[in-house]
Amino acid sequence: MPTMKTPFTLAVLSLALAIVGPSAHAGFFDQLKSTLTTSNGAVAAVSALPEAEIAGGLKAALSVGVSNAVASLGRSGGFLTNLTVKIPVPDKLQTVEKGLRLAGQGQLADNFVASLNHAAEQAVPAAAGVFADALRQMSLTDAQGILAGPDDAATRYFQKTTQTNLFAKFYPVVQKATDSVGVTAEYKAMMNKFSAVNLASVSTFGGFLGKSNPVNLNAADLDTYVTDQALAGLFKLVAAAEKDIRANPVARTSDLLQKVFGTAPK
Repeated sequence: MPTMKTPFTLAVLSLALAIVGPSAHAGFFDQLKSTLTTSNGAVAAVSALPEAEIAGGLKAALSVGVSNAVASLGRSGGFLTNLTVKIPVPDKLQTVEKGLRLAGQGQLADNFVASLNHAAEQAVPAAAGVFADALRQMSLTDAQGILAGPDDAATRYFQKTTQTNLFAKFYPVVQKATDSVGVTAEYKAMMNKFSAVNLASVSTFGGFLGKSNPVNLNAADLDTYVTDQALAGLFKLVAAAEKDIRANPVARTSDLLQKVFGTAPK
């Protein structure tokens, strides 16, 4: 007798078929779709999985994605060399950066940016435990909503359940990191040089800022900025990992993940 297809199972299968579209892996999903329309075998294989096991597969997939994101960012150059998450000069200091580069003192701005990014990479490993707690607390209802949701449904879940705890974990680490890598020292060096070159340029063309003065940031401002930027970069990579696991068979690193996310029949 054919195995009953629950709405949850159908949602999982529909998700697997719908999210890929025309991609390098389209052939894989074409094969799966063909099998589903000609045989009950593949449907039965996935439908037979208990919903708790399906939720376990989702947690395993997200654990892999989070671990990869943390490992990628929490290393030397993890932020600085990744242009999608690299932390720039704060918006309030963009005029300072521009002025220094115009005066041939861009290295000071580069040093400041490097210090911001190195501080962020030291904070990221603290995220692992917070994400692990969120996964342990994920309910079956949460898992169902994530599987049936958009490509970033899990990332949104993490943002909702971990953002406050992550900031609390990151901030003290960032405080120590900004001190150890010299963020404040680089900031002061940059601002002192800017003040000098801006003053020297006043007689020539009114200075880089005219009559206005740059916004001065204190240590707490810089620590908060690095913490916010580190979290934004982390969630950006988690979202990319989630999308990859949903769409890319190669990203499913266990039998359970392949079952849950629609492995091709052999």
